[in-house]
Amino acid sequence: MIFNMITFSRFILFKILIATVALIFSGCQHIVGDSRTSAQKKVDGISLFDGSGLDNWELTDYVGKGDVKIDKNGSLILEMGSDLTGIHWKNKKILPKINYEISLEARRTLGSDFFCGLTFPFNESHATLILGGWGGALIGISSIDGYDASENETGDAYIFEENQWYKIKLKVSPENLSVWIDQDKVIDCDLEGREVGMRFGEIEMSIPLGICSYATSSEIRNIKLIELE
Repeated sequence: MIFNMITFSRFILFKILIATVALIFSGCQHIVGDSRTSAQKKVDGISLFDGSGLDNWELTDYVGKGDVKIDKNGSLILEMGSDLTGIHWKNKKILPKINYEISLEARRTLGSDFFCGLTFPFNESHATLILGGWGGALIGISSIDGYDASENETGDAYIFEENQWYKIKLKVSPENLSVWIDQDKVIDCDLEGREVGMRFGEIEMSIPLGICSYATSSEIRNIKLIELE
């Protein structure tokens, strides 16, 4: 009887040991899973706006601005004002100044001027990518060597359809500024010996990173940033 009790006790201790080891290894597997997720997030970039709120952003106090809100689908709504309407980034700590990409989706829903003015850092300066300006079709970067998007070689015409979403990507490196609309590379500007800066005026309130429209209603979603090696 005593032998059976000892045998039974050893059996119980053995089961407890097996359960403990299994739990430990289960925890290790979970940690490995988290690590892979973090690595994937690094590849995919950092979400700056995912439709859940405007954390780290604030409304830009332009004169004559329209309303700004988030709709039920998670899109940022910039309603038509008399001039500029938009938001700017208020957390400067995580923004790179060079060697990065910003991507977003945007569409014009009403109006005939630019529906996306993306202000971005460039070293110690800033510039603005304009989409749909000066009557609705101009794209370009303000400013290069003191000339705005309508006056420098980045300026071009692009026909934007109303209520159609466009995927936008901006790549910023010390030597080059490049822009894609959907799959089309529309700007490829070499910067050797060039000066990059902001256009004078209220748009300067958009630094260090801002999104705005001009006398136009637009929607923005899925703003992401990827730091490049």
